[in-house]
Amino acid sequence: MRNLDLTTLRSFVAVADSGGVTRAAGFLNLTQSAVSMQLKRLEEMLGLALLDRSGRGVALTPAGEQLLKYARRMVEMNDEIYARLTRQDWEGEIVLGVPHDIVYPVIPRIMKRMQRDYPRVRVQLISSYTSDLKEQFARGAIDVILTTESEPAESGEALLEVPLRWFGAPDGTAWRSKPLRIAFSRRCGFRPVAIGEMERAGLDWELAVDSEMDRTIEVSVSADLAVTPILEGHAPQHFEMIPQGVLPDLGMQKICLYGSGAKPQIIEPLQEMLRSEFCTLRRRPELAAE
Repeated sequence: MRNLDLTTLRSFVAVADSGGVTRAAGFLNLTQSAVSMQLKRLEEMLGLALLDRSGRGVALTPAGEQLLKYARRMVEMNDEIYARLTRQDWEGEIVLGVPHDIVYPVIPRIMKRMQRDYPRVRVQLISSYTSDLKEQFARGAIDVILTTESEPAESGEALLEVPLRWFGAPDGTAWRSKPLRIAFSRRCGFRPVAIGEMERAGLDWELAVDSEMDRTIEVSVSADLAVTPILEGHAPQHFEMIPQGVLPDLGMQKICLYGSGAKPQIIEPLQEMLRSEFCTLRRRPELAAE
């Protein structure tokens, strides 16, 4: 029997996730040529072409797509075994704060990876508004936070820039109403942005829903009673983006990372995972909607 090389499988997964050999080499701390050689060796071992190199980027062939799910499982199992048997000193608790609207798709993957790689580290997830998360972070109640802002503060790091869009019910007509009916959460950071753009455009509008609960906003919009601003790629599946140009443009927002200097041994790996995942999202924006 022939054995697959985990090193080549790890490089293959990294290339598939990052969308290119150069970026994957950076994640793996290897040279580009080393990663390319590992991919070539894997293809020769299997006698199959795994990557389609005919375009500008790197795409998977049908055989590559089939291999990817198995490669992930093998790499994850290897890492889980290694972590559980050797990383006995990595333990503690991290409090991670994330706004409601960007929990998916990145945070579940991060929580799973942290549990796999650092089984003695407990990650407590807090979901709230950016303003609340920044206040808790400032007084040391949260170790690491993600925020949605036009620009990060001096201590923050922008991970991803995303368009802020108008959303309504599928095939809905609320966006045609005059005055325009808007649903806002009282503490939503997008609220002043949207109001400012509507005022600048001279658009007649009214507050249809003013609630502390995101679920109330979601129900109202899905019932076609109002529209609301949401980051593109992060809307619920039962929302539909309103065609661009019919309502005022809302510009861009940035997903930002803030981390404290405490507990660096267990916080820095979490921050690196967040950077890696959002970098992948930037390269493959279609993943945001999954």
